[in-house]
Parts: sequence; structure tokens; C-alpha cells
Amino acid sequence: MKLHARLALIVLTLCSGSVGAMAQSGDPSGLWITQAGDAKVRVSRCGEGICGVVVSLREPTNPATGTPFVDDKNPNPALRRRPIVGLPLFSNMRPAGHGRWAGHIYNADDGGTYDSDISIAGPDTLRVNGCVGALCGGENWTRAKR
Repeated sequence: MKLHARLALIVLTLCSGSVGAMAQSGDPSGLWITQAGDAKVRVSRCGEGICGVVVSLREPTNPATGTPFVDDKNPNPALRRRPIVGLPLFSNMRPAGHGRWAGHIYNADDGGTYDSDISIAGPDTLRVNGCVGALCGGENWTRAKR
């Protein structure tokens, strides 16, 4: 399975009535589904910044081997056997305005780390952008409903 570059541009159990309050407060905490629907990412507060960790994959195991997908494109050979589930995606993601954070995002598809910004685009939408030099792209993640 290819984890799609979307994962790079890639949990909170939602309580009734809390989603709107979190979005209005600019808090991205929660469980998000990538645009392609191939992964769920838990976003949580880490000190003054935010963290994002892959918590599940639509296809958690390689059909050819039956083993969990691993970070085999990582430039650090010591990290190439770590599972994708549990993989931290965000680093140094710090506030950059109300409902917006800037830092770096890891792309397991190519093992690269890229400049990134994340913003709340609505009560159930998180905009995730990544840039390589002047080339930027992004996608919308959807808040998971349990």
C-alpha cells in the first residue's frame, strides 16, 4: 500500500457539544482523517505547540507480507523498521496566529520532512499544508466521528 503523500500533509473521543467549542477556541485537538481516508491522525497539545501521531491506517498491514507497514523510506536506517502506526508527523509545530500553527511535517512516503502549516478551516476541517521550497500543496482533514 502506498501511504500517499497526503499522509504527510497528514485522539480525542468527541463529546457531544465539545466539537464546536474546540473549533471556536482554535484548538485542533482530536482525531482527524486524512483527505484520502488512508490514515487517522491524533492531534493534541504538546506544551505550547501541537503534536500529530498516526493512530490507524485503512490498511494496517502489507498484503504481500502480512506485516505492519513500517517507515522504510526514512533516511535514518535505525528508524526504518518503526511502524507507521504510532509515527509522529509534526515537529516544532508552534502557534502562528489564532487557529494556526507552523513547523514541520514528516512524509513517510519519501522519508522527507517539510515546512508545514496547519489551520482550523471549520469545526470539522483541518487544513494541512506542506512546502518544498516554493512548491506548496495541502489538503483538508476531516474530524473523525468516534
